[in-house]
Amino acid sequence: MSAVIIDRRRNVRHKSAVNQQRFLRRYRALVREAVARSIAERKIAEADRDASISIPSRGLHEPVFSHGSGGKRELVLPGNKEYVAGDELQRPSGGGGQGQGGRGSPDGEGEDTFHFHLSREEFLDFFFEDMALPNLTKTQLTAIPQSKRVTGGFRTDGSPSNMSVVRTLRGALARRLALSGSSRARLREIDEELEKIDAEDPPDEERRAELLAERAAVQAAIARVPYVDSFDLRYRNRITQPREIAQAVMFCVMDVSGSMDEQRKDLAKRFFILLHLFLQRHYERIEIVFIRHHTSAQVVDEEQFFHSTESGGTVVSTALELTVAEIDAHFPLDQWNVYVAQASDGDNWGDDSPRCRELLETQLLPRVQYFAYVEVNDGQTQNLWDQYEEASAAHANMALGQVRERSDIFPVLRELFAKKAD
Repeated sequence: MSAVIIDRRRNVRHKSAVNQQRFLRRYRALVREAVARSIAERKIAEADRDASISIPSRGLHEPVFSHGSGGKRELVLPGNKEYVAGDELQRPSGGGGQGQGGRGSPDGEGEDTFHFHLSREEFLDFFFEDMALPNLTKTQLTAIPQSKRVTGGFRTDGSPSNMSVVRTLRGALARRLALSGSSRARLREIDEELEKIDAEDPPDEERRAELLAERAAVQAAIARVPYVDSFDLRYRNRITQPREIAQAVMFCVMDVSGSMDEQRKDLAKRFFILLHLFLQRHYERIEIVFIRHHTSAQVVDEEQFFHSTESGGTVVSTALELTVAEIDAHFPLDQWNVYVAQASDGDNWGDDSPRCRELLETQLLPRVQYFAYVEVNDGQTQNLWDQYEEASAAHANMALGQVRERSDIFPVLRELFAKKAD
């Protein structure tokens, strides 16, 4: 039995959804590069919107077979009022010029670009491709009901599409054998007795006629047993079962001290916004805790985290201590996968940086699945980076990255949360 699936989803005006998906699969690498460039140029509020992007048109052409330049050809050009056979045509001036959507060059060569539109879902799919939370292992039955549909035996009623042909025919065969078993046994006995009568000389014709009449009646009784009865029908049953899902909590820790100027705060916010989008898009059971710190640290909501203008000195250890306290108070380690992402310019009180390393190695790293630190700087690392680097060398669940400008955010985010090969 064959099935024909017709896609009746509405297409964008003058667009083909099937062709666009085929195109995106074929030129995925070029599209991913264009998405990364687009993210670097966007405003923070526009991070998760749809986009019109462009990729170089070179390499998009299909290989074709064509006739060679040899041989004699005649061309008919309609509307010709200026030229006759034998005239020579002048080469266009400018050596190629500037095509639509491209840019010219002095040597006559140019680069055309291919423009197309990505929906919000397509844009985010390309952006977060091959990313995942590392070491996500702990699962439990969460307080929020989560369920899945699984096969749960068979039932006597249901949709024809759910019918189990094998189980139905097996039941029909068993029923026919049960209902017609005695008749079939009697039929064998009659056949054996008929063989004996045929072997006699002379045969008993009267007895033979009785047996033939009885044999016809037994065959009619067997034929009356239906091949498949409504009683035999069996349908696959599906039941709802609770589903174990991985729970994760992400602590977003951001430095808002006076040394974090507006440009560095902008870079840090961009990193956390993209991380926020990634977590919300890929994980259905994820908690996000926002922590801001200067000389003191506090848990804030999303609005305060991204828009508050509070500032001050820098004591990073206060944020780490608060993170440990929040984990112990609200997120049992046997039930939650704990992650921490911290962004800072690395400028910290000299005496406090060793304290931060001690907190990391003795209290925080043993509690978390993964700790990611991003330092927003101008290329010169600070004392906090030196301490974190030593801690990272001794612990596999810690990773570091540096961001200097907008274009660095995407590669660093992908490096820190790249999906590990199995």
